[in-house]
Amino acid sequence: MPPFGNNMAASMQGVAKVLWRITPSILHPLRVYQHCLQRLPLRARLPPVYSSRHTFCQVASLQDKGTAQAVEALSRYKEKPWEYLESEEYIERYGSNPVYTGYRRNHKGGIPPQKTRKTCIRGDKASGNPCPICRDQNIIVHYQNVKLLEQFISSQTGMIHDPTKTGVCMQQQKKLTEAINAARDHGFLPFQIPYVDFGGEDYSNSHDAVGNTPPPPSLTSGESWYKWYGQLTPDESEVAKVKKMYKAYLKK
Repeated sequence: MPPFGNNMAASMQGVAKVLWRITPSILHPLRVYQHCLQRLPLRARLPPVYSSRHTFCQVASLQDKGTAQAVEALSRYKEKPWEYLESEEYIERYGSNPVYTGYRRNHKGGIPPQKTRKTCIRGDKASGNPCPICRDQNIIVHYQNVKLLEQFISSQTGMIHDPTKTGVCMQQQKKLTEAINAARDHGFLPFQIPYVDFGGEDYSNSHDAVGNTPPPPSLTSGESWYKWYGQLTPDESEVAKVKKMYKAYLKK
């Protein structure tokens, strides 16, 4: 029995030494990958890509480059939001159609509600199917972004489309209304004024409603319009006060 126990202890020590030698080679790449992930933003922390030509840090550097380009494009569109509507990305995604074309809000039942949701983004959480403006972070409502504002204005009446037609949430609809009014005040958008043809017959004395109506008797007899008005006698003291107050303006 003692020899068997010694052999077992020796074998356990050998296995422990082998594991001790293999463990650093396994943990080192994982630590390097974890260090690279900590350098990335939250949205860019994607699963690792195993390749013979790329290491973990090279993959992280490529993700850093793509994230930096996206942040740079987003900052550029925030300063000049009208440039996004002329970019290839916008044309490839929407073409010549408005941003709300083909959008359908997910709702319970077959009949859509009469009002859209209040907002699509509450804090850090977004709804399952955001509105056409909230779903694209490059679309920014601004009074100088005329091409975007024209999509939400009726070409026949000049009125702003109802949010039930476009699917825009109430928060973005309020921003659209304010931006359209500001664009009209600054002259970027025209005002729709209805045309009315003023005919001279409506304002002439020969009109039937004016020519056939007899004049009031007070204008022919010279009497006051109300009979009791001619019987009133003003107070002499009040008349004297008024004359004294306005004596500089009264004609002599």
